[in-house]
Amino acid sequence: MQEEKSNKFEEQRQQKLEQIRELGVDPYGQRYDGNKSAESIKARFKAESTQGDDDNSQTACCAGRIVLLRDIGKLIFITLRDWTGTIQIGLSKKLLSEQWDFLKLLELGDVIGASGQLGKTRTGEITIWADDVRMLSKSLLQPPEKFHGLADVDMRYRQRYVDLWANPEVMELFKKRSAIISSIRNFLTEREFVEVETPMMQSIAGGAAAKPFITHHNSLDMDLYLRIAPELYLKRLLVGGMEKVFEINRNFRNEGLSRRHNPEFTMMEVYQSYANYEVMMDLTESLITSLAEKYCESTTLEFEGMTIDISGPWRRASYAELLKEHSGCDINDIAAIRAKARELGMEEAGMADAVVVNEVFEATVEQSLINPTFVIDYPAVLCPLTKQKKDNPQFAERFELFIRKMELANAYTELNDPAVQEENFRIQLKGQQDSMATMDHDFVTALKYAMPPAGGLGIGIDRLIMILTGAGSIRDVILFPQLKNAGS
Repeated sequence: MQEEKSNKFEEQRQQKLEQIRELGVDPYGQRYDGNKSAESIKARFKAESTQGDDDNSQTACCAGRIVLLRDIGKLIFITLRDWTGTIQIGLSKKLLSEQWDFLKLLELGDVIGASGQLGKTRTGEITIWADDVRMLSKSLLQPPEKFHGLADVDMRYRQRYVDLWANPEVMELFKKRSAIISSIRNFLTEREFVEVETPMMQSIAGGAAAKPFITHHNSLDMDLYLRIAPELYLKRLLVGGMEKVFEINRNFRNEGLSRRHNPEFTMMEVYQSYANYEVMMDLTESLITSLAEKYCESTTLEFEGMTIDISGPWRRASYAELLKEHSGCDINDIAAIRAKARELGMEEAGMADAVVVNEVFEATVEQSLINPTFVIDYPAVLCPLTKQKKDNPQFAERFELFIRKMELANAYTELNDPAVQEENFRIQLKGQQDSMATMDHDFVTALKYAMPPAGGLGIGIDRLIMILTGAGSIRDVILFPQLKNAGS
């Protein structure tokens, strides 16, 4: 029934398109010069009016989509929306007699341009009283009903091209996302970091423990992997003498979909020679608090019943300390940890000790970390790319940042001893049946040329945007998230 109704509306709009053509009007328009944004036009009008200028001296030109249309005979009032906001267009038969037949065919969703005198209606609404209207693109599909927004969440993700103009807050969110990423770049370049680009297709899937997507290069007749992380290439740049580098780009992981996971996501990685994980902690806290101050109304954020204080200083607590605090287990008491795992319903018998410890940590600790918390000094066995602590080699100089029960950042004091790195790779690969598990010999070779001591950091940009905008799902902050096929 809904499909029949939709087809009927489309047929009616198709008929109007033909009528517009018969009037000699191109329904898909041409270049339209001189248009200004709706918000800038209204701001200029208000500013010049307060300075005592005659309102009738102002003209304006704007282009956008019709989101409201009231036809009252010889007057038509249109609300036009562009990506900054809305402005009213007044159409009078007296001023537009030659175009009137065409103007009577306009519908919700059509894209038009209008220019004319700027003034106010009797109700005080700023209005462009058009003396010229151009058809720029005819909409053949009916906008969302009542035009109060596209409500179906799945449809919003699938038809983001409708969501953006039907729901103004969505447009504002993605403009904010762009501004936040621009601020991140400025933050780093002001500190003399250089932005670089590294391969998206790699012959070895390295830099993280994740399942990659596989593609095939026909000319080389070889399989390649969409990168799961840029880490090993960025550290090669440290070997080459680029002392402070960062990259903001896509990673791809062939894993599940959830409110926090999308298989294609944006990651920022930062590397600084002669630094360590403590420098990366300071950098991370400074970056995120500065973004919160700029883009959030307050550094106290409310989300799903949680109150999150994002102002510094942030807590720094060791992995072992937090494990004891939330599970009641000492990290060295593996019997107690295995008992806790069984209590939590885990099948721990076939797991290595380190895996059991981490499973219990994830189950008992991570869901308790609401305010920003740096979890520092992870078990070294979990960190094959990280330097061990000199005073206690059982632990590695690594931190993960958690906010709102969600991992947001991961950082190391980077391992730069080629012999230790090669051995760690061998341990990591030992026993793996996966045919993709391959030693990155070239990375070991690079380390043999001497990589400076360094700190490295990765921040999930999509999750950071979630925190700063209050979004509940990663799909809300990705323009085109991955979805199941419709109907499956």
